Amino acid sequence: METVICRVPCPVKRWYTMGTYHSCMFSVVTGGAGFIGSHMVDTLVRRKDRVLVIDNLSTGAQENIRTHLERGSVQFLQADLCSDGWQNQIAGASRVYHIAADPDVRESAHQPDPIIQNNILATFRVLEAMRTYQVPEIVFTSTSTVYGDARVIPTPEEYTPLEPISIYGATKLASEALIASYCHSFGMKAWVYRFANIIGERSNHGVCWDFIQKLRREPSSLEILGDGHQTKSYLEVHACVDAMLYAVDHATEPYNVLNIGSEDWIDVTTIADVVVDEMGLSGVTYRYTGGSRGWVGDVPRMLLSVEKMKCLGWKPPIGSRESVVTTVRALLGA
Repeated sequence: METVICRVPCPVKRWYTMGTYHSCMFSVVTGGAGFIGSHMVDTLVRRKDRVLVIDNLSTGAQENIRTHLERGSVQFLQADLCSDGWQNQIAGASRVYHIAADPDVRESAHQPDPIIQNNILATFRVLEAMRTYQVPEIVFTSTSTVYGDARVIPTPEEYTPLEPISIYGATKLASEALIASYCHSFGMKAWVYRFANIIGERSNHGVCWDFIQKLRREPSSLEILGDGHQTKSYLEVHACVDAMLYAVDHATEPYNVLNIGSEDWIDVTTIADVVVDEMGLSGVTYRYTGGSRGWVGDVPRMLLSVEKMKCLGWKPPIGSRESVVTTVRALLGA
């Protein structure tokens, strides 16, 4: 893949002390043109960081960060993390937000190799680049699916055994283990976030997006994977990014593992009702594919405990239903 880089000088001297932001901190965001990554970039720019986005644009889009590119407030490097040639660009960075990943849980059951390459190998390559160029901190976006079919709900970070039932969940758990080992072996510091379902503006996959696309094609009928009783926690992306940065500023252990999500949940049929209502449709017939799981690797019931985040001083400002409504309105307005 061709490597493209746009360089922007930092207008303010950068300095950094552990746990404290100062302008102008140099932050690297892998996957920064994607859904969660672009929202993180928005916030880091507002915080006056100098930001380098590394993205291969397989699922992301430059449109998500176009305003920053036009203003010259971020650098952009188009590169595949599994390839070479990008590593020296992170020299001098204080922190890497490693958000790049292959998020396709369903496809991973059919073709495991791409998700293993893009999640496990890419994480290893990021860590090796950090070690080589002495970047001290990493923020990593993991997932609730590392817990598998948890028997304790809400599920705390200390829950065991961690038995993911999807290849996607396995790749995230393996990446967590790699990050922990690098922290203990090389003195790095990490924040690992196990997400509930993060939804919102710029998303291009997931249940809300999927329902909207299906109903645009066929407004009278909606296919719902599974039995519609799958019940999970959802959190709007702006709240998620706020939580991530709040914990970076307040969780001070060398290796921090934290759940991020809302404190309630919503079932799939109710999400369908919200989408139908927001689209102004009526008389829509729901067609269920059947079974308690929507696909191989689907976890039918998921609600994370966010007590550790609450002890730090953060609590979810929005619940699952409100997150869904906000997301659907944003996607319909896009």
